[in-house]
Amino acid sequence: MAAAKASSGSSRPSGPPGPSGATAYGRSGSGPVRGTVRALGRALRLPFRSAGRGIRKATHAHGAGESGLGKLIELHAVNGAGDVMVTVALASTVFFSVPTDQARGRVALYLGITMLPFTLLAPVIGPLLDHLPHGRRAAMAGSMVARALLALVLSGAVATGGLQLYPAALGVLVASKAYGVVRSAVVPRLLPPGFSLVKANSRVTLGGLLATGAAAPVGAGLHAVGPPWPLYGAFALYVTGMIFSLTLPHKVDSAKGEKRALLAADEAHVHGPARARPDRRPGLRTVGPAVTHALVANASLRCLSGFLIFFLAFLLRVHPMTGQSAAVSLALVGVSAGAGNALGTAVGSWLRSRAPELIIVTVVAAVLAVAVISTLFFGAIMTAFLAAVAGFAQALAKLSLDATIQRDVPEGVRTSAFARSETLLQMAWVVGGAIGIALPLNGVVGLSTASAIVATGWLTTVKGLLASARHKGGQPRARVA
Repeated sequence: MAAAKASSGSSRPSGPPGPSGATAYGRSGSGPVRGTVRALGRALRLPFRSAGRGIRKATHAHGAGESGLGKLIELHAVNGAGDVMVTVALASTVFFSVPTDQARGRVALYLGITMLPFTLLAPVIGPLLDHLPHGRRAAMAGSMVARALLALVLSGAVATGGLQLYPAALGVLVASKAYGVVRSAVVPRLLPPGFSLVKANSRVTLGGLLATGAAAPVGAGLHAVGPPWPLYGAFALYVTGMIFSLTLPHKVDSAKGEKRALLAADEAHVHGPARARPDRRPGLRTVGPAVTHALVANASLRCLSGFLIFFLAFLLRVHPMTGQSAAVSLALVGVSAGAGNALGTAVGSWLRSRAPELIIVTVVAAVLAVAVISTLFFGAIMTAFLAAVAGFAQALAKLSLDATIQRDVPEGVRTSAFARSETLLQMAWVVGGAIGIALPLNGVVGLSTASAIVATGWLTTVKGLLASARHKGGQPRARVA
């Protein structure tokens, strides 16, 4: 009996019949299986962890991590990725899903319902934020939350074609532009030691451009799964952006020593309630002639950007590039513009100039020359080249405007000047988009109009900018980068 027990006991580990045998098998097999799963998990996480460490190292370099600028760069990258997801979803719904004539009507309706109210709201955004200097982190987080919720509303609208598409799109646009205004006001508070405002802005902008370029094909892939899916991706990104906004340093909310700025050259151009009273200390301060001239030149380039986006979107759909579909033609022009913008941003962060006015005059003149040549020799190559040069000039001129504000505007009103100038540039983009959608689909007519837009900005500002450059020539000034 004892031998039988011993025999049965010794055979239990190797026999499968009983529950104890099954338990033994499970225990003996769990170690290798668990180890394999862990190794597979580590292998799958490795590329993402390595990429995350690389991004964090790049964004936090040269003191940006200690000052908080690195967190703002990451926040702006998330913001750009979310916005491009919404753009992909709306473009497929409003533009590509219907014939050209209907698409033009839809985009006109979209422009009227969203852009026109924004044009009316834009002048209010800057002054409103002047009254909320202690809530910048909350304002940025609120912009993200609003867009996250509206992305969910849009996900239902693109699936059903409901009318809520247009007011929801308006809300996303206003919240996005409000974020841009606040972000312009935040950057001066997060400068690392030895960093100029131009270099900081270029790094933030470049981070957003790279994220936008990476998110665009992801959004297209999500759209292939289903029309609402890019908006689900936007929802996740905006929620992440809300968290990033709240983790910015507390000094972002500090308004110590700040005053409000008025975008006027001198007191002679201040009218109405803003005019200083003899018996009262003025609450608004003018930014100076160099800034106003640089701002007008930048507004002409931003107007050109809005014009080219809307005009070429329809023109290339009706008359695509030779041998290419409409979608591919638009993608080529979009990539050209994005590459030019990224190159301009990179050059602006590297360039060290003592005359930002001369940079603005030069790049706007270059865009004007290319626009005229593109009109005379209209074709696919020249159109893509114009988009690239316009993107390059817009980025470099904006950084030069930042340098002018940093140099000429007192620190106490600099934050307000950035916020208000950004609002004006957004309005110029809206006006350009409206012109682009109203024109007939004729390439020569369109590019002639583009040339006129740039020429207006260049001719009205070149004299003032050159005079300002000569006037400042003998005075020390801030370095551009």
